[in-house]
Amino acid sequence: MTLLRMSSLALSRSRFALSPLAETLASTMVLGSAHADPWLAPWHARHHGAFLATLDTDPFAKGLVRLLSSTKWMPGHVVIPPTGGMRTVLDDELAHVAAMPDAQVRAELEESVAHSWERHTLDQWLTGRNWATRTADLFRRTWTAHVAPDWPRRRALLERDVTYRAGLLAAYGWPRALERMSRRSAWVGTDAIRFSDRPSPDRFVGEDGMQFIPIAAISAGTWLCEAPPASYALVYPARGSAAADPGPAPGRALARLIGTGRAAILHELRRPATTSELAAQLGLSLGTVGGHLTVLRDADLVTGTRIGRRVVYHRTATGDLLTGRHQDR
Repeated sequence: MTLLRMSSLALSRSRFALSPLAETLASTMVLGSAHADPWLAPWHARHHGAFLATLDTDPFAKGLVRLLSSTKWMPGHVVIPPTGGMRTVLDDELAHVAAMPDAQVRAELEESVAHSWERHTLDQWLTGRNWATRTADLFRRTWTAHVAPDWPRRRALLERDVTYRAGLLAAYGWPRALERMSRRSAWVGTDAIRFSDRPSPDRFVGEDGMQFIPIAAISAGTWLCEAPPASYALVYPARGSAAADPGPAPGRALARLIGTGRAAILHELRRPATTSELAAQLGLSLGTVGGHLTVLRDADLVTGTRIGRRVVYHRTATGDLLTGRHQDR
């Protein structure tokens, strides 16, 4: 069992963050596989062929993707903790990826090969120089072609997951917020998080705390990001999926009663969300969503709760009755 140990100060400074790099890495592994989980199948079908065609022109990229998809130990130059919190920018993350020297990249890749369930011969594809820069180029191409077009929807889902867990944190503390974050993660004792069942020395988180990063390409799994001397981030699957079926559309009678836009928002609030999350999910402007929320709030169908700087909306009991709560289960 591997534990991340934290002081009370580190725990108080721990936070959630977003990482376009983590989402791109996860998407790269999913696209490199022949099949995807059902909730990612439509996206995988649209992009898989083009992604493989790109790999066929770049032996380094093809070998790296195959390794990433088959190892239990991610090479350190692709799992660097983000520094921008909820506003992390991909360019900043890729600059850190590209900065790692070749000697360190090779050492990290050899460690990954040692933990892979497939046979790999590095020298067949680890040729030339500037491997970190070439890795960053691969991620940039993958982001541009396959992730960026879907990023607004994915980001809305990730922000919703953070909103959900931040609510648990505010009400019940970290043990509840971390509950079911992954199959193996759990709060242990009073000062530690279990993130793996594999035996290894405990890690000690620095006083700046650690980060928790949701990803929408959830079939890629969970991993730990680490940067010297004691910076850590745990990447975990977000609740739901950016490619998941959004569920049944609002009933026609409800749409006729309160309007199509308000009915869609009320239906979407089967899970709490902010104004910006609703706008991204439904493809509406912030002003339109805000206006609809005002009417729904005045009618006692929704209510808002402030969590930090964000206002999270959820249905009232009357809103549940109006939508037919049993249909959302």
